[in-house]
Amino acid sequence: MNVADAMTPRSEVVTVEIPGTRDDVLEYLQERAFSSVPVIKDTDDGEEFRGLISRDALIDRPDEDQLALLVEEVPTITAEASIQEAARLMVAENERRIPVVDGRLEGIITVTDVVHAIANGDVDGDTEVGNLARRDINCIYVETPLTVAERELSHAEVPYGVVLDAEGEMTGMLTEVDIIEVARVVEGEDDTGESIANEDDEWAWEGIKAVGGRYMPTRNVEIPAEPVSEFMTADVVTVSKRLTAGEAARLMIEHDIEQIPLVAGDELDGIVRDVDLLEGL
Repeated sequence: MNVADAMTPRSEVVTVEIPGTRDDVLEYLQERAFSSVPVIKDTDDGEEFRGLISRDALIDRPDEDQLALLVEEVPTITAEASIQEAARLMVAENERRIPVVDGRLEGIITVTDVVHAIANGDVDGDTEVGNLARRDINCIYVETPLTVAERELSHAEVPYGVVLDAEGEMTGMLTEVDIIEVARVVEGEDDTGESIANEDDEWAWEGIKAVGGRYMPTRNVEIPAEPVSEFMTADVVTVSKRLTAGEAARLMIEHDIEQIPLVAGDELDGIVRDVDLLEGL
């Protein structure tokens, strides 16, 4: 299976054009669950791909308004490349979205596209998830205030927390998507980079927020202080080490999730994230 068979084609990819301003990008990135947007420039020879503008760049450089100075060079791939090549590139470069370029932008391929290919049997999904799972698991106590839990996820640099009860048993799953769903944006100054809350504000949610490896620029965001138990998913989907990557991929798609706890009997034994499935290709 080639990249062309799995990618989102150019006709369906939203882009921004040079010349332009950061405001052209902000609205698109805030409304969608993507980490970046492709940048193009119309030339006498046609459309030219220039790179991506990420949410990180918008946050890190709040005073820069010109898109041309915010564009980042990124790895690209061709439509004729195999899905396996795309997966290896995503893992090696720690990228969830790879532009498909052959002289011009032809599309975008994402981690989710590869997971769909694994789930559909278009590529090898026979590797057992026990060989792909990570044993370092990010955990959160069930009574932790959501404000504190958000900070824990941010410092751990992962988009999830397995929720444990007072006995240390798994009782739920909290993701940054859950946090975003209940967060309320508090409008501040027009300049995103200068509207950061004070350290003493218990609701401070500063800078950027990861969403399954994707990032969301914010002004000030108010987060409820109630315990994690009120916002977590209690009915957790799990896998055993003998389950295949293909079976895990189908569960991720069916339940619209990006990570699944690995259990051995009644014990939590690891975590399988969507990007881990790419390691098996």
